[in-house]
Amino acid sequence: MDPLTLGAIVAVSTILVLFSGVSVALGLLIISTVFLMIFDGMRSLELLPEILFGKLDNFALLSIPMFIIMGSSIASTRAGADLYEALERWLTRVPGGLVISNLGACALFAAMSGSSPATCAAIGKMGIPEMRKRGYPDGVAAGSIAAGGTLGILIPPSVTMIVYGIATETSIGRLFLAGVIPGILLVTLFMTWALYATWKSGDQELLSSGSYTWKEKFEILPRVLPFLFIIVGVLYAMYGGVATPSETAAVGALLCLIIAMVIYKLWNPKDLWVVLRDSTKESVMILFIIAAAGVFSYMLSSLYITQSIAQWIGTLDVNPWVLMGAVNIFLLVAGFFLPPVAVILMAAPILLPIITTAGFDPIWFAVVLTINMEIGLISPPVGLNLYVINGIAPDISLKTILMGSLPFVACMVVAILLLCFFPGLATWLPNAVMGAAI
Repeated sequence: MDPLTLGAIVAVSTILVLFSGVSVALGLLIISTVFLMIFDGMRSLELLPEILFGKLDNFALLSIPMFIIMGSSIASTRAGADLYEALERWLTRVPGGLVISNLGACALFAAMSGSSPATCAAIGKMGIPEMRKRGYPDGVAAGSIAAGGTLGILIPPSVTMIVYGIATETSIGRLFLAGVIPGILLVTLFMTWALYATWKSGDQELLSSGSYTWKEKFEILPRVLPFLFIIVGVLYAMYGGVATPSETAAVGALLCLIIAMVIYKLWNPKDLWVVLRDSTKESVMILFIIAAAGVFSYMLSSLYITQSIAQWIGTLDVNPWVLMGAVNIFLLVAGFFLPPVAVILMAAPILLPIITTAGFDPIWFAVVLTINMEIGLISPPVGLNLYVINGIAPDISLKTILMGSLPFVACMVVAILLLCFFPGLATWLPNAVMGAAI
C-alpha cells in the first residue's frame, strides 16, 4: 500500500480511537500495535517493550516530575491568593489596576506552577468575585482569568516546552528562553484588551481600587518574593551553566516544598502526601504518553509514513507560508480536542521534517505551536479552562465565559501573526544568551 494512503488510514483510525474515550497513551499503543502487526508481522511486536521503555531512558525526563512537584507545592498553598493580593495593593493607583493585577498574577503563578487549571483556580477564586464586585463586566472578569491561565505552558519553566524538546531533540534551555518575550507580548496584549473592554463597558466609579498604606504594601511581600526568587534562581542556574535543566528542576522542587512548609505551614503529613500523590499521578500520565508516542513514532517511521509525507511536502510547489498556515489550522483543530502534550507528541514526528524542509526554525515553531495549544485551552468543545472558571463562578454561564474569552483568542492570533512577521521575537533571546544555534 502507498505510504501516503496508509498514513491517511492511520490518521483516521487514531482520531476514531481517541474519540472513543480511550486514554491518549493507550490509544496510541493500540493503533501502533495493530498497524505493526498487519504490515510488519508478529515479529515487530518483539521490539515494542524495548522502544516503550527506551523512550523513557532519558535523563532530561527527570525534569518533568520535578517541575510538577514544584508547581503542586505552590498550588497547594495560598501563594496564588497572596500573589494576587500583593499585585492589587501595589497597582491600586493604576487605572484598571485590578484586571492588570489579575493578569499579572496569572502570568507569575503560571510561571511558578506550570499548570493552567491550577492558575485559573488559584487566581480566579479571589480575582473573579473581586472584579465583579468592583463593576467589571462578567465577560472580562471570567475571560481574563481563563486566558491568563493558559500562559503556564508558554512562560518558563514549561512542561510543554520540555516535552517538545524531548520529542524533537531540541535544546530545552533554548526553548525556555524562546518563550520569554512571546509570553510578555501575550500578557501585554491581554492587558491592553482587558483595559479597553473595561473602559468601554465598566462602571468607572466602581473600577477604582481602595487605597493601601505603605505598611500594607510591604507586609505581604515576604510571602511572595521567595517564590519569585526561586524562578529567577532556576533560570539563572540553567543559563549560567551551574546545573542542567533536570538538576535545576530538582533543586527548585525541593526549595518550593521547603518554602511551602516554612511560610505556609504545610507541615501536615497528609497535605504533603497529597502534593506528592497528585504530582506522581500527573507525572506518570505524561511519561506514559511520551513512551506511547515513542512507539507511535516508531510505527510511522517503520511503515515509511513520516518519510513519505516529508518527501511529498518537499515536492509541492507551494509557498512556505501557505504551508505554515495549513499547519496552524491543523494545530488549532487538534488543540480543540486533545491536551497540549498529546498533540505535541503525536504531531512532532510528522511536522518537524515538514517545517524544517520548508525552512522554518524549530525553536520559533515551538512557540507558535504552544500558542496554538493555548487557544485550545479556552476553546470548546474541550476548553478545560472554561469549565474550571465555570466551577469557580457557576452563576456565570459558559456562554458568557466563552464570549469573554474570544477576544483573548484574537490576541493569541495576533501574537502568532507578529511572530510570523518578526520571528526574532522568539529566536533573539536564545541566540543572545546561548549563542547562535549550529
